[in-house]
Amino acid sequence: MLNTLTLIVSATITTMNRILKCTKSNLKDAAGSLKAGNLVAFPTETVYGLGADAANQGAVARVYKVKGRPTDHPLIVHISSIDRLEIWVRDIPDYAIKLANSFWPGPLTLILSRSNLAKDFITGGQENVGVRVPNNPCAISLLKEFESLGGLGIAAPSANRFSKVSPTSAADVIDELSLYLSVNDIVLDGGRSIVGLESTIIDCTKSRPLILRPGGITNTMVTELLGQTIDINTKHTGARIKASGLLESHYSPNAKIFLTGTPAPGDGFIALSKVATPSGAFRLISPSDNNEYARSLYAAMRFADSMRITKVYVCLPEGDDIAVAICDRLRKAATKSIYE
Repeated sequence: MLNTLTLIVSATITTMNRILKCTKSNLKDAAGSLKAGNLVAFPTETVYGLGADAANQGAVARVYKVKGRPTDHPLIVHISSIDRLEIWVRDIPDYAIKLANSFWPGPLTLILSRSNLAKDFITGGQENVGVRVPNNPCAISLLKEFESLGGLGIAAPSANRFSKVSPTSAADVIDELSLYLSVNDIVLDGGRSIVGLESTIIDCTKSRPLILRPGGITNTMVTELLGQTIDINTKHTGARIKASGLLESHYSPNAKIFLTGTPAPGDGFIALSKVATPSGAFRLISPSDNNEYARSLYAAMRFADSMRITKVYVCLPEGDDIAVAICDRLRKAATKSIYE
């Protein structure tokens, strides 16, 4: 028992020694590590990603292993600019170009028909691939350094165990993955993610766009840009998962999430600041608006788990802005509680 504990502590300390600030020198080292086939967790404006060379099958396989993620779930390829989009995709509709020009860099993933470069080990065996340009200086610098070494893109799902709460800080990544990363992997610390929820995913493989996962780029924003009503379908249909986050149960902390009811003394509580805390409940966050709600939600869930709170009651925000994405994540987090 003692030897096992020593090994665990040793592995954690070794991994933590690889937490690097996003300096120019460290970014060069991280890019080189990616090119050598190692993993690099890095910040984006949405959440932290667990990155691998998107053209390296062995490195990508380690992403799936570290996350405990099914290999038929496709990954998102991150690139530094729209100029590199055609490396990974083909048959790009005009509306997709318009979306990319308007919202990249930013929290938007476009699903398009894959090029020959996008292999099955990235797409989960599907004929489409998700691509995005993150709006984070550390992420963009890492991508450019990687591309200067001949890299073509970084495959990066969120840096957490499969179906769990996404990390919004380097400390969250270590908390989730320290026992699964190797001594050669790197975690880049770029501060807390400013959006706090995963990117909007839009299927661009048909004549009309379809939002598969809501996020910081809202339906209203897309509708205003394209001048047409955009449908949303966040439920998984068909034989294969088309994009991340479409499972009925996802984004789940250890605590059970309740969207209705009244918390008992000691239960966690999440709501906008204008909502009073029920007597005896433990207030986890009091965001002043929906953007702050999104930015702090996952940290609140993690804090609840660290405090060993077993039940968290949530008041859903209202609106057609990022509130739609918040509600999507919370409903999926609560689904696990329904099934247990």
